[in-house]
Amino acid sequence: MIPSNSASVASAALLGELLRRRRQMAMGRRQMAMGRGGPRAALSRACLSVVSVCRRRRRASGRRSSRMQKISVLLFLAWVSFLFYAGIALFTSGFLLTRLELTNHSSCHEPPGPGSLPWGSQGKPGACWMASRFSRLVLVLVDALRFDFAQPQPSHGPGEPPVSLPFLGKLNSLQRILEIQPHHARLYQSKADPPTTTMQRLKALTTGSLPTFIDAGSNFASYAIVEDNLIKQLTNAGRHVVFMGDDTWKDLFPGAFSQAFFFPSFNVRDLHTVDNGILEHLYPTMDGGEWDVLIAHFLGVDHCGHKYGPHHPEMAKKLSQMDQVIQGLVERLENDTLLVVIGDHGMTITGDHGGDSDLEISAALFLYSPKALFPRVPPKEPEIVPQISLVPTLALLLGLPIPFGNIGEVMAELFAEAEDSQPHSSALAQASALHLNAQQVSRFLHTYSAAAQNLQVKELHQLQNLFSKASADYQRLLQSPQGAEAALQTVITELQQFLRGVRAMCIESWARFSLGRMAGGAALLAAACFLCLLVSQWATYPGFHPLLLTPMACGLASTIVCAGLLATTGLKLDPVVLGAMAAVGSLLPFLWKAWAGWGSKRPLAALFPIPGPVLLFLLIRFAAFFSDSFVVAEARATPFLLGSLILLLVAQLHWEGKLLPPKLLTIPRLCFSASAGQPRHSGTHALGLGVGLLLCIRLAGLFHRCPEETPACHSSPWLSPLASMVGGRAKNLWYGACVGALVALLAAVRLWLCRYSNLKSPEPSVLFVRWGLPLMVLGTAAYWALASGADEAPPRLRALVAGASVVLPRAVAGLAASGLMLLLWRPVTVLVKATTGTPRTRTVLTPFSGPPTSQADLDYVVPQIYRHMQEEFRGRLERTKSQGPLTVAAYQLGSVYSAAMVTALTLLAFPLLLLHAERISLVFLLLFLQSFLLLHLLAAGIPITTPGPFTVPWQAVSAWALMATQTFYSLGHQPVFPAIHWHAAFVGFPEGHGSSTWLPALLVGANTFASHLLFAVGCPLLLLWPFLCESQGARKRWQPLGNEAEARVRPEEEEEPRMEMRLRDAPHHFNAALLQLGLKYLFVLGIQILACALAASILRRHLMVWKVFAPKFIFEAMGFIVSSVGLFLGIALVMRVDGAVSSWFRQLILAQQR
Repeated sequence: MIPSNSASVASAALLGELLRRRRQMAMGRRQMAMGRGGPRAALSRACLSVVSVCRRRRRASGRRSSRMQKISVLLFLAWVSFLFYAGIALFTSGFLLTRLELTNHSSCHEPPGPGSLPWGSQGKPGACWMASRFSRLVLVLVDALRFDFAQPQPSHGPGEPPVSLPFLGKLNSLQRILEIQPHHARLYQSKADPPTTTMQRLKALTTGSLPTFIDAGSNFASYAIVEDNLIKQLTNAGRHVVFMGDDTWKDLFPGAFSQAFFFPSFNVRDLHTVDNGILEHLYPTMDGGEWDVLIAHFLGVDHCGHKYGPHHPEMAKKLSQMDQVIQGLVERLENDTLLVVIGDHGMTITGDHGGDSDLEISAALFLYSPKALFPRVPPKEPEIVPQISLVPTLALLLGLPIPFGNIGEVMAELFAEAEDSQPHSSALAQASALHLNAQQVSRFLHTYSAAAQNLQVKELHQLQNLFSKASADYQRLLQSPQGAEAALQTVITELQQFLRGVRAMCIESWARFSLGRMAGGAALLAAACFLCLLVSQWATYPGFHPLLLTPMACGLASTIVCAGLLATTGLKLDPVVLGAMAAVGSLLPFLWKAWAGWGSKRPLAALFPIPGPVLLFLLIRFAAFFSDSFVVAEARATPFLLGSLILLLVAQLHWEGKLLPPKLLTIPRLCFSASAGQPRHSGTHALGLGVGLLLCIRLAGLFHRCPEETPACHSSPWLSPLASMVGGRAKNLWYGACVGALVALLAAVRLWLCRYSNLKSPEPSVLFVRWGLPLMVLGTAAYWALASGADEAPPRLRALVAGASVVLPRAVAGLAASGLMLLLWRPVTVLVKATTGTPRTRTVLTPFSGPPTSQADLDYVVPQIYRHMQEEFRGRLERTKSQGPLTVAAYQLGSVYSAAMVTALTLLAFPLLLLHAERISLVFLLLFLQSFLLLHLLAAGIPITTPGPFTVPWQAVSAWALMATQTFYSLGHQPVFPAIHWHAAFVGFPEGHGSSTWLPALLVGANTFASHLLFAVGCPLLLLWPFLCESQGARKRWQPLGNEAEARVRPEEEEEPRMEMRLRDAPHHFNAALLQLGLKYLFVLGIQILACALAASILRRHLMVWKVFAPKFIFEAMGFIVSSVGLFLGIALVMRVDGAVSSWFRQLILAQQR
């Protein structure tokens, strides 16, 4: 028997197993003792042997059946996830297409079009398509040099406060050159094309082409450029190109440089390594003179923006350093050298980039030559030029062919004569450059349209007609070069109109879509959602589990048939199409079963079992994804929806009478039991849970990041790392608060485990919780201290700090991995004590005072008295033996599943927390508190049905999924690329990852989708928590007493709660409940990804499709993949614990038999 103890959870399942086994052994001994001799004894022993063998076979068969059910559930969930993956891949292949990259190259021997060389280029040395104006080029690329960084400090009038921004007025040398030598220099505002990531900008700055949207994902890995580009043209022309700086160029242009000094670029926390390395080689290389083109790519400004933001004093220091570099270069330039200072993109107010906001696409472009270059003084407001216009301009200025795939427009101003004495010659030179540019673009359009056939035919025909007319007018002007200034300006205007029209058409046409694949992907996603809805209802039907493996065979057969047809017809075997066919084939059995059920005229509510309020909530959320305003404001709308759903849950508890205390319930006499929906909590307690949950949601909303589309919104300053803070006292206070949050999180988990006696076992996983978790907290706190004060460390300790910054995060991650491995190895943390003693006697309690006065009273009390006498007699027999009865005390058995889940979530949370900024630890603390309150509130409304079926309501699953989305925004994320926390890639790897790309991608992905992973792994708690809360409810069965006007209750008998061991009474229902829960969660997530796919496809020509809808679809797709994997791991962990519990029972029974 199991002792009654509030600190130890008793297991009636264990008691039943032991008593049944002992009765079987006693019966066998009696039968053997009665038939000791002769044939009768032999027959009796033979019968006992046969019975024993049959029982062992039945037990083994039951174990195999349960194991097969678990395997089929996991395989079915994996298959359903595969259906969603196939739909996402099919839709993505039709929605996010990359443009065709042509491998054609321009050559000096092949003019871009018919006709002679431009006027003035014949016979000139170094002439190719046009005579070169410069023989040397110094290209200084200051990464993330936003245009306003190059602006001077604005003057303020009397009485007006001065504008104090750290980045203004730091590049004074640019303004001084513009004032002193206005004909030698020019400052432009260059507009970069999104995505504004470094690799895509470098491609555009060397090829003159436009990057596609999906190219942003390849910023982790740079691949060699196969298109024609400036670097290749310089190499073909025999120019000596020297490079120093960002090692991204090494991957883009392998072996293209005569001399190169590469430095690691991906460590955004390092402000000085790349810049100092460049400065070490820059001036000696210039003075050496063995170069024709010198490229220097500085990264300090970009890294300063990522680490501190543009408004930090460190930004002023970096810009001042760049100003000194520009001054040193200007002093060393010769007359035949052109200096170009350019930023590849800008940055947001938080220092990020990747999107298409004005601050991100606005970059500075500064040109300078020791000789006069411009005929006029600079305009008051700098001219705005597309960034890719630099490519054809530099090519013609250096006497090179324009790269074949360029669609940029030459900056005609640079081809005018410096002396304005001959305006006609200047205009003709500009027209010649524009005509060469237009010929090259026209040739590209002709080649590309023949290869890809995706350009808009009507616009292409109009543009070709425009070019033909402008080209004819230009040829006529060459016949009579004197006079006709008006006609010359008309030609220039027509050529510029053609070039700008081509660029606009390409921007629109390269956002092309495959409608068939998009429709197929959306249909597959919808079918997968429908399947989740149907099977979640069928999962509780008996005999359904053997059908789970049928779809996989159908899917495999469909794949083989499709592959055979494609191979027979000679078509390409597309993995995406094969995966889609496998998914469709595997769907057929369930769709047929659903059609048969529909044909049997079942009610609609039976096929769609979602409650009305939850269905309305899902429909609202589904429709909201079609609004760009809602997607932008989702961070504010999600807490509102979650709060509304919580209020609905509280109202539902009130409507069902579960918020009322027992004394207010009118219950017929002798008819109320615990299974009738007895409230576990009082109304005040449940309302307190709801209020506390709403308060946590409001506090978590304080940690928010504003989207760039809402300029009136101000992001929370608590999302930035402590290293960006200037005040030492405030930094120390915040550090103390962050460490306090860590300690509070650890204490909360330990107190919870102590509450259910899960810290008393000597198992390795329990010992790790006792000692390993404090070490993880200590390591995290120490790493934060070093990271926040690394720049302030004394020089002699910097090497030690750098080493500790590498070791500590890896140690924390290693401890977490070790703890998870121990948990998987020994997941059952049950403490068993076997002693001898006197059994507990049964107390007879009556719902009346005095002797029984009616037949009903006799019927109530007589069976209890009989059982009481029976137990007393059995106890006396046992006490006559030499030893007392065996008493087995099992601690932690009633919470064995939940304890493993909570431990696993805690071990996952610490490494994920380490990837975030320090103050996010407060959000993680709120995350655990929110989850605890929500689980208790949901458990109050979920009845415990024994022996099953077990189910989790739809409103619980919807609230859980919505809380994951709310936490995603509270962690400082937004579904846009500029909001990605790239710094997570360097936690534990401050020096970068070398050539590895999967590890930084994994770290950044874990940072971005931490909430999705934690809530998905913890999803089985929705099923387990109501049984866990049984210990907090009434441990007594109540009987009403009195007349109809007064309902007084008194306890009949005290029972130990079995809690999660009730799930083991019906293994089939337990496995079915896990399958049903997983399918419901996948359905809620699938509805979101389906809505994003439909919104992106329907609104594919919307103005905000690439800014809002496409990033939202990508983030939802990645979040779904992470969530499905986490859900699979969470359910697999519960099944692992269940198998370990079964093994523990068998071992304990065998020990009792011995």
